[in-house]
Amino acid sequence: MPHTYHGSCLCAAVSYQLLTAPKALTHCHCSQCRKGHGAAFASYASVPRNALKVLTGADTISTYHSSPSVQREFCARCGSNLFWSRAEGEFSDWVSVALATLDTPFTPHSQKHIHLDAKAPWYFPIEPSAPGA
Repeated sequence: MPHTYHGSCLCAAVSYQLLTAPKALTHCHCSQCRKGHGAAFASYASVPRNALKVLTGADTISTYHSSPSVQREFCARCGSNLFWSRAEGEFSDWVSVALATLDTPFTPHSQKHIHLDAKAPWYFPIEPSAPGA
């Protein structure tokens, strides 16, 4: 398992490094995550804020405050969603990373889907086919 993980946005203007493996992988189905990613859900995992190092393009990152205590960060050039974090509360010293922006392979130990009560009405998970079917 790598000691560091690298990631970038679609246009590669922003690159970053995680100094530790991401934790608490979640697939969030809330309307803000769906709208922010333009997808059925957003997949994030978290690291302590001091374990995220933006290597290039810090001046290209724009911030959107989706609520008074939550900020979402994205590349202003290509629109890639990169990070979100809370300004206050129990996890304010952590940042969540959009996992699709990781360039280093990452296999989580566990994961969960959250806010399923708000899932897109058109999203139906596909059941895996039985072997030999």
